[in-house]
Amino acid sequence: MAWNEPGGNNNKDPWNNPRGGDQGPPDLDEVFKKLFAKFGGNKSGGSSTGSATFAIIALLLAAFWGLSGFYTVKEAERSVLLTFGKFSDIVEPGLRWKATFIQKQIPIDINTVRSKASSGSMLTEDQNLVTVEMEIQYIVLDPYKYIFATTEPEVSLSHALDAAIRYVVGHSKLDSLLTQGKEVARQMVWEELNRIIEPYDLGLAIEDVNFRNVRPPAAVKEAFDDAIAAQEDEQTYIRQAEAYSRAIEPEARGQVSRMLQEAEAYKQRVTLEAEGEVARFLSLLPQFEAAPEVTRQRLYLETLEQVYSNTSKIMVDSGKGGNNMMYLPLDKILERQNNTSSTIPRSNSVTESTLEALRNANTTNSRPVTSSRDAVRTGRN
Repeated sequence: MAWNEPGGNNNKDPWNNPRGGDQGPPDLDEVFKKLFAKFGGNKSGGSSTGSATFAIIALLLAAFWGLSGFYTVKEAERSVLLTFGKFSDIVEPGLRWKATFIQKQIPIDINTVRSKASSGSMLTEDQNLVTVEMEIQYIVLDPYKYIFATTEPEVSLSHALDAAIRYVVGHSKLDSLLTQGKEVARQMVWEELNRIIEPYDLGLAIEDVNFRNVRPPAAVKEAFDDAIAAQEDEQTYIRQAEAYSRAIEPEARGQVSRMLQEAEAYKQRVTLEAEGEVARFLSLLPQFEAAPEVTRQRLYLETLEQVYSNTSKIMVDSGKGGNNMMYLPLDKILERQNNTSSTIPRSNSVTESTLEALRNANTTNSRPVTSSRDAVRTGRN
């Protein structure tokens, strides 16, 4: 019967203790004794109650121990698992379990690029003091080697970096470090650092090496700044000259190509003209052999026509034995014609008609058209 049912013993509480206003807290031993009795324990046996209590506590501790062993390895990490302090395994990403107090896991980030800086004052090859600041970037490749190769891998890497910088600076001149030799020095530091850490097998890889700053002594800093500015100007002028050379060279090559083409065209034109003249004279040869005087006269007239077609002044002999000569100012005539008419074909027709009239007149008188020089020479004779 429940303790609070009607008709029951309501003078007692759920722990079978008498009710009362001055009653203290319930006895825990009685509570556990009744609880164990429900699970089959002996109500009168104190040793059984103690064993059950120990078993429950042991179960709770075992559950807590088991749950405490779960851990998560991130995607960018690898976990080094140690059993009693000895290397056991490399744990991949995911939800994992380890035996608490027996095993220990050390997570190592293998994807993040880490950096380490180093700086200091050191002597160059030409006995100058210079302050160098450098920074390296590296990643961890092998978590096991990174942890167990040396006791403090970060310290070992820092010492190796300092040694590499001092070696390279000690074999370089100050001018080179401050100007164009920075890139060469950076590569040398990278190579020297890899050579130093290779025997230690630290399980890491150097990704990059950067010069953060290279400063000369403060007493000569201004002079070195001027020297650096002059060298930078020199490089600027060199690049400008190279750009001008690249711009002017195609133009010059184009001019050369055009001149070669013009020369080739001129060569072909002269060759063809010469061949045409040869063919013309060969065609006139039979006519000249048949009528030498007529052919000679015709050639003479054609030549004069060709010559006088390019001049605007013509002198005409007035007749046999006469000393007077007629002067035809064709340039004035043409100028007047151009002023009265703006069409070029009409002016040409006037010139052609004038020349045709003169040719007909000369043919009738059997006297050739001569220039002023020929007329003077005829008069003298």
